[in-house]
Formats: sequence, C-alpha cells, structure tokens
Amino acid sequence: MTVRVIALVEGPTEEKFIRELMASAFWPLGVSIVPTTYGHPRRQGGAPAWGKVKRELLGLLKQDTGRYVTTMFDYYGMPLDWPGRAMAPEKPHRERADLVEEEMRDRIAASLGSKLAASRFIPYIQMHEFEALFFSDPESLGDILSRNMRPQPIKRQLQRIADAVATPEEIDDNPATAPSKRILALAPDYQKVTDGNIAARHIGLRTMRQKCRHFDQWLYRLETLGK
Repeated sequence: MTVRVIALVEGPTEEKFIRELMASAFWPLGVSIVPTTYGHPRRQGGAPAWGKVKRELLGLLKQDTGRYVTTMFDYYGMPLDWPGRAMAPEKPHRERADLVEEEMRDRIAASLGSKLAASRFIPYIQMHEFEALFFSDPESLGDILSRNMRPQPIKRQLQRIADAVATPEEIDDNPATAPSKRILALAPDYQKVTDGNIAARHIGLRTMRQKCRHFDQWLYRLETLGK
C-alpha cells in the first residue's frame, strides 16, 4: 500500500525539486509525494502571510483524511506573522526551524480540534533558503554556475562559504548574504528554478542529507511513513 503525501510549497523551485528529485526517491519506499501551490500558482519571492497558508493547509487536510500533508517554505523572507517566527531569532540556529514547525503544528491542531487529525501534518521549514542545500557540495555547484567562466575561482569562493559554517543550514537570512544572494554575487545569471534544480540533481539527496541535519530529519520522517 502506498502512502500519499501532498507537499504545500513556496513556489515553482520547490515544486520542481519535489516532483523531479524527491518523488522518484520516495516512490520505491511506498511513499507518493506530490507538490502543490494549491489555490493559486505562486511566484518566487517569499512565503505568503500565515493566514493564507493556514487556510490552504486546513483545506488539504480536510479534503482527504487518508493522506499526509507536508510543507516546504524558506525561513528567509518568511513574514513575522508565521507561528514562532518572531521568537525564532532568539533561539540557537539549530532550534529555529524546530520552533516554527512546532508552533505550526499546534495552530493546525487547534484549528482541527484534534491532535490525531493533526498527526497527518508534517511541517518543514527550509533553513534558511532552498539554495543552502547546494552548499553541501561546492564543487558540483561550481560546475553548474561557472558556465562560460573559469570554474576554479567560483569553486574556491563557494568552498570558503561552506567552510565558514558547521552546516549549510547556518548560511543566514541577511538580505545581502542569504544563500541565493551569495550565489547571485558569483553568478549573476543564476536562474533559481532551472539552475537550482540542475544543481540539486547533480549534488543529490544523499549529499544534502549528510550535510544538512534538519533537511535529513524531514526526509527521514517522510520515509518512515512507508514502513
């Protein structure tokens, strides 16, 4: 029996990532994961207000009580009305996404009136941005970004960024130094949806999971649904 999961995502980049990379990895494990932006196709550029996302999550959970619902939204650029988001910067890095996700679960459980129903909700917040995952493998990322430029200077700079943090998930939410901003500074023609997902395929889920603890925990939780 295949377990069905729908992923409410921030935009076309995450939608493509889940559809083309994650879905094929999870299918053999008995988990069918389908991404969606639900009500309206979203443009890239940050999460919507929490009220809109909450309504969409509740709609998805009520539409089909036999499936799970997960999310993929960036912490970077997330409005402060999201549960726990205003308090999160006071926490150590490793606890910030956990806090937002826990508060999201509590809000959804309260709205559903049932913790059992809310157990089908598996929130995930990407720290700090989708592009952080690519710093798991600066060498492969450099190959994608260099194009007609000399690859070694770009690779060295990407490696310096990766070496400066314990995990790519620590690369921050400063508007000038967030993961995508660092990539654009090195490769101004970087295209988030196309280049981002080419990079993701080259790097692979295994390498991302090895370097990004929070991302790994999300995938592990989804994997266990099929067991």
